[in-house]
Amino acid sequence: MLNKSILKDKFLLYGKLNCESLMSSQLKTNKDIEPIAQVLCEKVKGLRKDKGWTLEAFSAISGVSRSMLSQIERGKANPTLAVACRIAQAFAISVGELVDEPWTASAIEVIRRDDPAFMYRSDSQCKIRTLSPLNMEKNIEFYELSISVGAQLKSAAHFEGAREFITVEKGEIEITAGVDSSALAEGDSAHYRGDVTHNIKNTGQIEAVCFLVVSYS
Repeated sequence: MLNKSILKDKFLLYGKLNCESLMSSQLKTNKDIEPIAQVLCEKVKGLRKDKGWTLEAFSAISGVSRSMLSQIERGKANPTLAVACRIAQAFAISVGELVDEPWTASAIEVIRRDDPAFMYRSDSQCKIRTLSPLNMEKNIEFYELSISVGAQLKSAAHFEGAREFITVEKGEIEITAGVDSSALAEGDSAHYRGDVTHNIKNTGQIEAVCFLVVSYS
């Protein structure tokens, strides 16, 4: 029969080996995260920090539980498509952009002329097509305006400090900002306050086409 001292030593050794084995297994699990999961966890964590959101705020905005988001950011869980969609929507990006690896993502983003997602307004009076990416921070907005003969685009005052920059590609227009107005012809450009009521009117005999940039300071 083994004495108590030998049994104690064997028990301690067995416990130590089991503990080391468990630690080794855990390290291997963390090290062997799938590349796509690694990209996702880093992307989600980076986007959340850029927004200044806590996990609680991120959970409230996305509709995904805090615990799930925490696991995703630590590479401990692979989200379902539905969860990935909710996370992407919270950041106003597509699922493809969410999982794009930096080295495979294109440096060029194209907006096609016939893409209906970028047609902000289209009626008999005016057509407004967004030329800036929909997921871009909205301190700058870029538009193509097509205004019918005799029609006008009236706008209420934007945020304080907002300015608009317009270039006439075709036709003739009159710009009014507050109590001031100015006539512009093809090739002319102007910039004016956007934080007062303003108006763009087609004063020519053909459709007016303009490019408009709105800047929010």
